[in-house]
Amino acid sequence: MSIQRPKGTQDLLPGVIEKWQDLEQHIRTICREYGYEEIRTPIFEATELFQRGVGETTDIVNKEMYTFLDKGDRSVTLRPEGTASVCRAYVENKLYGGQLPVKLFYMGPMFRYERPQAGRFRQFHQFGVEVLGADKPIVDAEVITLVWDLYTRLGLKGLEVHVNSVGCPTCRAVHRTKLQEFLAPRREQLCKDCQDRFERNPMRILDCKNPTCQEITQGAPTTLDTLCPDCLEHFQELKELLTAAGVSFKVDPRLVRGLDYYRKTAFEVLVENIGAQSAICGGGRYDGLVEQVGGPQTPGIGFAMGMERVLAALQASNPLNNLTKKEFVRFVALGEEAQKKCFTFVSQLRRKGIPASIDLLGRSLKAQLKTADKAQARYAAIIGEDEMNRQVVILRDLTLGEQTELPFAETEEELIQKYREEQ
Repeated sequence: MSIQRPKGTQDLLPGVIEKWQDLEQHIRTICREYGYEEIRTPIFEATELFQRGVGETTDIVNKEMYTFLDKGDRSVTLRPEGTASVCRAYVENKLYGGQLPVKLFYMGPMFRYERPQAGRFRQFHQFGVEVLGADKPIVDAEVITLVWDLYTRLGLKGLEVHVNSVGCPTCRAVHRTKLQEFLAPRREQLCKDCQDRFERNPMRILDCKNPTCQEITQGAPTTLDTLCPDCLEHFQELKELLTAAGVSFKVDPRLVRGLDYYRKTAFEVLVENIGAQSAICGGGRYDGLVEQVGGPQTPGIGFAMGMERVLAALQASNPLNNLTKKEFVRFVALGEEAQKKCFTFVSQLRRKGIPASIDLLGRSLKAQLKTADKAQARYAAIIGEDEMNRQVVILRDLTLGEQTELPFAETEEELIQKYREEQ
């Protein structure tokens, strides 16, 4: 019996991984333009970090974490999300001692034990940004604008940005009381999870996808109904800034997100045509989180997006072919001497940053050209016995079907020029 990959994981194979690399390059480019620096944190952390940082009332901590004892009997957990780890690194490395705000981004695998389905895996990959040390609405607007700009550049269609304010501890306490009063007469009709949430975190009931719970909560008080003056002003200014930046958004009073640490701004980005898991980004403000993991009082805001879901959305929108870079030139050699010459050309071009390849199996001309077509190469550079004698390369444009002859002495420079023209 062969060994298979664990349930809820996937192998990223050639032909697919290139799309991941292109997405990662877009991410790095936009983060650099926005002034965000990369951070990399451990794949596993002390379990207490996520219990304190993510929240013990969340489904992630209660049901989904991969937690185990190491050989020193210490409880460790494979990270289920990135924000708590970034905050821990911010505190442990005293990043608060430098220039504020600290603007960071991360990419990497996360782990949650949940039922695999389309767009949801047990090992998945997230890109996220975190801004620590600034509490103004303009920071929230920049974070939302960054993800909006990224998706727009990628060519995603049918985007919706949903925003809400979940308030601060002061107005959340008022909302909690009003919501419990509203739900109390029908508490027993709520699903089991929401019955548990009634005392621990009743706001999460508004986010339940159970149809019965959704019906029961129709007309329930929302956080927008109880915002204190400070939170209301913050939310109003955020909406004005998003409008000024040209970001189309919708106010969603039922949007509360699934993590305990959110305050004030909460948002999601949704997209059409990827099934039930239509949210491809979510985030919000977490002004109390750094203190919960042992640091000084520090405001923060960020988002995370599942990269698998973004790629699924791109597949549905069908701009993936634009994201995949084609092979530029495939050298086709016939005979040992021609192969040596082709290998020289390929080596020189690669050292100058030109994507070039060569057949490694000594196949026929027809087979090599077929392989070049399958690799979506733009050019085939053909050298056989006759070309060796005449010291020329036949350069065939595989897109236009045209071909020319180039002297050996001019081949490298001509290919470099053509590559630059296409960039």
